[in-house]
Amino acid sequence: MMSIQAPSSVVTIRPHCFRPNSETAKDNAFQRTPTDASTAQVAELARDEVTRAAAQLEAEGVRVHLFDDNGAYDTPDSVFPNNWFSTHPGGHVALYPMYSPNRRRERRADVIEMLKQRYRVQDVIDYSGLEQDGLFLEGTGAMVFDHLARVAYTARSNRANPIALERFSTHFNFEPMVFGTADAAGRAVYHTNVLMCVATDFAMVGFDLFEDANRAAEVRARLHESGREIIELASAQIADFAGNAIELCGSGGRILAMSTRAAASLRPEQKGIIERSARIVVIPVPTIELAGGSVRCMIAGIHLSARN
Repeated sequence: MMSIQAPSSVVTIRPHCFRPNSETAKDNAFQRTPTDASTAQVAELARDEVTRAAAQLEAEGVRVHLFDDNGAYDTPDSVFPNNWFSTHPGGHVALYPMYSPNRRRERRADVIEMLKQRYRVQDVIDYSGLEQDGLFLEGTGAMVFDHLARVAYTARSNRANPIALERFSTHFNFEPMVFGTADAAGRAVYHTNVLMCVATDFAMVGFDLFEDANRAAEVRARLHESGREIIELASAQIADFAGNAIELCGSGGRILAMSTRAAASLRPEQKGIIERSARIVVIPVPTIELAGGSVRCMIAGIHLSARN
């Protein structure tokens, strides 16, 4: 069954110079330094993981627009395009201001041109100029959208400035719902989409990481109001990227794409709730997860109408 929450087309980027990004390591506690492979081997493994992931999604009936990052620029995180653009029903596209200077080079005109050619695009609103003012908002990493109830769930961080969030929310007609987070070491979680996934009929949330129990209760109530069943993820499951999943529409219905590590961390009853609504599709991306993101981060959903 189709859902505006679950896109049937996506953009992915195949990196040729992938590595954990030294510029983002300071506030991304999920990053790890590879210990048993050379830089060239890590890049090759990541490239192959994206190739296989794209083929796997296409086999499920998801339309995948796969672009290559040929390494002409210093863009170690280019495999995560969901941070620099998002698309929205009605033909709207947003371009975002990025926190790390080397991530700003990931924005690509050819991706936006493809969207204009293949889909109905009315406007492209470019917030990237806010970088000059030190205001950042990293797309669907910083915000997790409920497209049905028009809520933008947002964890406070370096990557989600309140002024930029207010501008985006006004233009795109979302209600921002902001909350503070802290891990065991007291650090804010760098992106909302590592602790929260909103699908059509369910939401997976790491409430253990919310700083304020009252705010957690408000978010829980808001998700219940939208008719979703809530799957509470423990901190250890968040660390295994269980929250970094994305619901998509394939040829056989809705799927939930997540990594091998993420799926292995789920308990049987959690999987049962998901599988009442979407089939879990497990995608192995252990190398890419070294950079601190997983399957959700690798996929930019296309919520636009296709041209005939």
